[in-house]
Amino acid sequence: MRVLLNIIWFVFAGLWLAIAYAFAALICFVLIITIPFGIAALRIALFALWPFGKTVVKRADAGVASGIGNIIWFVLCGWWLAIGHLITGIVLCLTIIGIPLGLANFKLIPVSLLPMGREIVDVDRARRLGMTAVVEVPVDPSKR
Repeated sequence: MRVLLNIIWFVFAGLWLAIAYAFAALICFVLIITIPFGIAALRIALFALWPFGKTVVKRADAGVASGIGNIIWFVLCGWWLAIGHLITGIVLCLTIIGIPLGLANFKLIPVSLLPMGREIVDVDRARRLGMTAVVEVPVDPSKR
């Protein structure tokens, strides 16, 4: 089921989101001082390609620098990225077929809002390691 949803997501939203995040990363790399934000944008781009089966968890080693980076990210780009994902998610949820895609857009909000100090991992790995997911979109309720 994850593979099917990821393929549908890739065609209708994932590729375009990943390209947009990659373009934002490129701009961050050119400006040199914003390279950490470029790295965060690339992580989100990879997550945006295949969001089903992955989750966002807080990193244990995140410190004050991550918090300061999140404040700067939020002011410069986080809030408008989150609003874009929220609006797109609501529109997608208006159709039955679009509900899983809308939920995937909602899943991208926390990492697009505050990416520093977060890690994107497989859902199965997060469960094995006992990590608490910040957000998770269940694909198959029977696997809980």
